[in-house]
Amino acid sequence: MENPLSKARPIEFHWLKLAKKQELTKSVFALEFEIPPFLQSQFQFEAGQYITLKYESKGELFQNDFSLTSAPFENKITLGIKISSAESSTYDLCNTTKIGDKMQVSEPRGRFTVVSKPHEFRTILGFAGGIGITPILSHFKDILHSEPRTRLFLFYGNRKSEEIPFVEELNALEKKYGNRLQIFFFYSQEVTDDHLFHGRLDEKKVRLIINQILHLDDTDEESTIWDAVDEVLICGKGEMIKSLANACYNNGIPKKNIHFELFEEFNEDIYPVEKEFPLLENIEVDFKLYGNKYTTELKNNKVKLLQQLLMEEFPVPYSCKSGICGSCECILEEGEVELLENEYLTETEENSGRILACMSVILSKKIKVNFDLN
Repeated sequence: MENPLSKARPIEFHWLKLAKKQELTKSVFALEFEIPPFLQSQFQFEAGQYITLKYESKGELFQNDFSLTSAPFENKITLGIKISSAESSTYDLCNTTKIGDKMQVSEPRGRFTVVSKPHEFRTILGFAGGIGITPILSHFKDILHSEPRTRLFLFYGNRKSEEIPFVEELNALEKKYGNRLQIFFFYSQEVTDDHLFHGRLDEKKVRLIINQILHLDDTDEESTIWDAVDEVLICGKGEMIKSLANACYNNGIPKKNIHFELFEEFNEDIYPVEKEFPLLENIEVDFKLYGNKYTTELKNNKVKLLQQLLMEEFPVPYSCKSGICGSCECILEEGEVELLENEYLTETEENSGRILACMSVILSKKIKVNFDLN
């Protein structure tokens, strides 16, 4: 997960030593960092969170986010990093960094998390595409360790079988927890004996999964496994998340139980916008960003706040544009907006006036927001 711009909020970094480096596939590396005793408290984390690495590549400083693959009980910081090309900054990061080198690593953060319920019988599904397995792996290891009554099903898509990151670790988990964990691999560019497992994970595949895998429930003869699903975790590219999230919702899973993490910029809403809003024109917007004050006039409210400010070429922080990452979080100090569904802000934060600019439709002729959150 890469951020084109850093958040307006300061991020705390610490110098950590690279303890292990492993090439998992031709394009994916696993990195592990050594946490000195005096930094143990700063690097406590929840399953599903991420860290930011600050590093140089070709003379330029980069600051990118990477999900943790380790679980909290493992007491270590491990990442999975995909190299998109030989020209990418991650190529230098993975190929030139040596064990023993020190790197600036942020304290863990992020809200792709779920509440632990170790005393309940739960059914949790995971959908992942490619490197999107990283936070799902963290979640599954944590749940298997801390929730002895929870069963998990993982549906994992890749192009080919030789391109599966963390396949050995996943197979070891399934072997150890075979009574509670089932993993199903899907391939978009490889022929499979069972046609179910050929193709991308999408809405059509969800229907087949419900009917062919999550049908009979040994624990309850009167219902299906799908009927018993408590939480769904999805991580991958935007189109995949949109298709799978809507498929789960349209087949009865409440939106509050569908959690997703996006690994790239995505300019569409995950769920369809079901409301129509009154048209406003010539809207005055005052905002504070990186200690500076700006004023601009927007033509109308047909496009959400963040997207309009970016069109005006203001350096507003963002990453996903879909209400998932929280990079564009700000405080609404004056005026009115409609905050569409988002995966980041809590109800308490919304009630305190916090909004996500990427999911905000302007409903007043003037608004004032503060991206510095103070």
